[in-house]
Amino acid sequence: MKNQVEEFNEYRQKMNEKILGDNNKIIKRIFNLDTNAYAPGALDVKTKELLGLVASAVLRCDDCIKYHLETSYKEGLSKEEVMEALSIATLVGGTIVIPHLRRAYEFWEALEEGGKK
Repeated sequence: MKNQVEEFNEYRQKMNEKILGDNNKIIKRIFNLDTNAYAPGALDVKTKELLGLVASAVLRCDDCIKYHLETSYKEGLSKEEVMEALSIATLVGGTIVIPHLRRAYEFWEALEEGGKK
């Protein structure tokens, strides 16, 4: 049985391939810009992922939250670091972020259970 991390990644990959397969120049450029924005630069990847996670939580994008959680996990961020960032997101975004915080916590647990570090 697939866990939620595998299901999320399979769906994301399948749909990204379909979308990018349409060869829309604007969409391809947006995807490329997103990829390059999170590359190492003046800020390291871990910091950029935490920034992306906070922004995603405040904007209430569950798919974005999952993406940044998984990348943060793979980059070696601790649960404490991620939860502290999510606490800032909840403070900034208000109580409407709490349902997303719950799902983020659950997804992080699934990452830990999968042992993908």
